Amino acid sequence: MSVSTADAVVVGAGPNGLVAANALADAGWDVVLVEANDEVGGAVRSAEVTAPGYTTDLFSAFYPLAAASPIIRDLHLEEHGLVWRGAPHVLAHALDDGSAALLCSDAEDTAAGLEAEAAGDGDAWMELVEGWDRIRDPLLDALFTPFPPVASAMRMVRRMGAGGTLDFARLAVTPARRLGQERFSGQGAGLLLTGNALHSDVPPDAAGSGMFGWLLCMLGQDVGFPVPEGGAGELAGALRRRAQSRGVRVLTGTPVTSVVTSGGRAAGVRLADGAVVRARRGVLADVPATTLYRELLADHPLPAKLHRDLDRFQWDNATVKVNWALDRPVPWTAPRARGAGTVHLGVDTDGFVDFAADLSVGRVPRRPFLLFGQMTTSDPSRSPAGTESAWAYTHVPHDEWGEQQLADHVQRMEDAVERVAPGFRASQVARHVQSPADLQREDASLVGGAINAGTSALHQQLVFRPTPGLGRPETPVPGLYLASASAHPGGGVHGACGWNAARAALGANGLTGGVRRALTRTAWDRLLRT
Repeated sequence: MSVSTADAVVVGAGPNGLVAANALADAGWDVVLVEANDEVGGAVRSAEVTAPGYTTDLFSAFYPLAAASPIIRDLHLEEHGLVWRGAPHVLAHALDDGSAALLCSDAEDTAAGLEAEAAGDGDAWMELVEGWDRIRDPLLDALFTPFPPVASAMRMVRRMGAGGTLDFARLAVTPARRLGQERFSGQGAGLLLTGNALHSDVPPDAAGSGMFGWLLCMLGQDVGFPVPEGGAGELAGALRRRAQSRGVRVLTGTPVTSVVTSGGRAAGVRLADGAVVRARRGVLADVPATTLYRELLADHPLPAKLHRDLDRFQWDNATVKVNWALDRPVPWTAPRARGAGTVHLGVDTDGFVDFAADLSVGRVPRRPFLLFGQMTTSDPSRSPAGTESAWAYTHVPHDEWGEQQLADHVQRMEDAVERVAPGFRASQVARHVQSPADLQREDASLVGGAINAGTSALHQQLVFRPTPGLGRPETPVPGLYLASASAHPGGGVHGACGWNAARAALGANGLTGGVRRALTRTAWDRLLRT
């Protein structure tokens, strides 16, 4: 059995693991990054799976959170080959009657479209934008830093004042459907807010969904919904090249079977071939919390309460994704949809509620809500001139998803597209379907086809993510840090989970490390006491 040693081992080379490795290497640590797949990226990968010359993003595709994240920005990935591209318009919601609501890169253009539908809606939209402009930077800092974000929260309060802070707190817990109803007369703004809220798994009538919808709409008008030129894998590739330029050793095609512990603390990892990589300072795990505690730590005694809390861990809904190679642009009935990188479709304002209700009771939606990506519209390198590389995904209940059940739902998805783009089926050159099981097989972190690493509902956020605890990357095992989207702040390609884990590891090994470690041990002992 071979044994090697590094300052830190990072398990999993998804975007969070890649960010963590970069952060530790920047601090001068010797880092080994271990990935089970043959290439890095996790759910940030691309390939030709439909037809030659058509690049498909296999999982995630549009990256407003990455573009806005101060963590990603400060890595200067453009120096390592990353080029951002974007469509003429950010997002459209296409309705069956041939109309569409449009989110533009310029907020005033969005407001003008809403005003044309209903007098006063443009001004109401700009009020939301003004609120965003007032707190943008401290809010992003609060979202992407360890919990609790004391400094950034105080900056927000100073900028908003007492009354403004209460108004924002109310917005943060207002359901998306209610937010659209109480502020706007027309349906366009509600479609944009609610459709963006459903990029998470929080139902449109649930507390907190309005915050998700507002945040993504504002980001769309701020940084857009950009895509990496050449495919999603180029973002992961740039992160890998940066890490390797700073000395990180990247091992791909190398599954980790367990976290090695010694004296009650994490001391390294064991690989599938029996080799051990020892870690002098820490192990950072970019894997689901359930995988970390129940598989990689199967031989390490953990408190019974932690196991009980894991029993209550809730995954977000499963996903079915369909990728197409088209011989022409999508024939949208609504002209506004033609230049949008992302198109929402399949439901109207009330249909959002029906769709979410079906998922809540475990019923396959008969009218699915689709997120549709026009990748060549966003990045012309994705397919030959005059064609389109496109995909759509929709959420479904967790189920076995047999061949016929999957085929029936793919037909429902294509029916939804055909209603707003007659002739869509006739434009198909090739099609590639990813079932929930396919998604998990291609990326083990997408458990059951869940793409958000666990529900984004309030009961599993902040100090409740992944289980009731500290809301931080430190685990009950000293020297082991949760660096995946199972940790605060959760899903999305922003790198914050990996960055926070790296900061925690650096702090635990810094000048005040002894105090930090003692406080963390005490806090976990009290929280997990049976």
